[in-house]
Amino acid sequence: MTASDGTEPPDMREYYAARAPEYDQVYAKPERQQDLRAIEAWLPGRFIGRRLIEIACGTGYWTRFLAPAASELLATDAAPQTLEIARRRVRSPSVQFVVADAYRLPTRAGAFSGAFAGFWLSHVPRQRLAAFLDDLHARLAPGARVVFLDNRFVAGSSTPISEEDAFGNTYQQRRLGDGSSHRVLKNFPSEAELTQAIGGAGIRLRHHAWQHYWALEYLVS
Repeated sequence: MTASDGTEPPDMREYYAARAPEYDQVYAKPERQQDLRAIEAWLPGRFIGRRLIEIACGTGYWTRFLAPAASELLATDAAPQTLEIARRRVRSPSVQFVVADAYRLPTRAGAFSGAFAGFWLSHVPRQRLAAFLDDLHARLAPGARVVFLDNRFVAGSSTPISEEDAFGNTYQQRRLGDGSSHRVLKNFPSEAELTQAIGGAGIRLRHHAWQHYWALEYLVS
């Protein structure tokens, strides 16, 4: 799941391009299967009949569950390599895949009535989170439902944190199958931090937690 604004470090762009063929291995971890089945059953019902935009769809793992529920789905990602996998995985006339920057999302007539981002919010630098949310909300109709899904840090399952910067962003050192090592920004915000970040933009805010994952769900006012 990737998005580039043109200033993303080259190593990050190379990381996501190189990781595309092996990205879905993260969903094969045995200890996460119960959570994944629960989320796969829960998530589509949040977007029934909605005109949905998916941010950083990656290989389309979650797109395949969203497509049958949404009336229309625009799935975006900055990496053509992952989008090609997503296109092969999800073949539906209601789904359109577009290479797009998550910080400058496409605008559509009539606006979107739903937005979903799986495992993307944790890659947004803390100093850019407010601007990202403002841009997203500007593309949504009043009453649109937003769901962010992401990881909880679980020792023994999550990749260890290797460093923290001056803004409080945390980083992991990830190794790919080709042996290359990459420094990847990965934040693990608390429920309180998430609620504060949404501020007055969200009404009926709900936080969901599983052992390895969390989801934040709200309606845009």
